[in-house]
Amino acid sequence: MTFTRISLSLAGVVGVLAAALAGATIWLIMTQPVTVADAVATGEVSPLVKALAGVLYNALQGIIKYL
Repeated sequence: MTFTRISLSLAGVVGVLAAALAGATIWLIMTQPVTVADAVATGEVSPLVKALAGVLYNALQGIIKYL
């Protein structure tokens, strides 16, 4: 019983993180298409990761301000 609860909790956390990352990626594609296109064209993911981290940080900051 305990293993089932832990595995379901872990799956839930992974699902929430994946959904947040997918949403941030979609937001980034809509708001900064040049950054995404350059990252895809050059194969360098560093600018994309920085932009994605910024989007997630701003979203988290907004949620904390709301609470």
